[in-house]
Amino acid sequence: MLQEPSIAAVAHVIQLAVAPVFLLTGIGGMLAVMTNRLGRIVDRARCVEHTLATTPEEARGVQDELRLLSRRAKLISLSIGLCTLTALLVSTVIAILFLGAFLVFDASLIVALLFVAAMLAFIAALVGFLREVFLAIDGLVFGKSA
Repeated sequence: MLQEPSIAAVAHVIQLAVAPVFLLTGIGGMLAVMTNRLGRIVDRARCVEHTLATTPEEARGVQDELRLLSRRAKLISLSIGLCTLTALLVSTVIAILFLGAFLVFDASLIVALLFVAAMLAFIAALVGFLREVFLAIDGLVFGKSA
């Protein structure tokens, strides 16, 4: 059943929705960073695949790097998926805040559960991202050892 909203009620809902909107901006920034990293991983893998290995040791090194790049790509892809899920959950929170203001129902429990789910997804995305960064650092080789 629709309720007659007042300007004050709408203004209050907008105030409540501002924090999640800023959160969406931060999530968007993280998604940009993660997709950039995924692009660089894919570019590096393509470059490594075109490397001609002349000795069995070089061939093993190429295969090892490709395995590491594949693992990194899977981690960052998972993180991108979790960040996207976070954005969807936060967007749903904003929509339910507005629906709760105009329809006669208490949205507080739904909003709280969705927000907690969003934060858990974001935490998992950041953990995956951090793990990918650690793998990238572990795979760094400066110069060749003789």
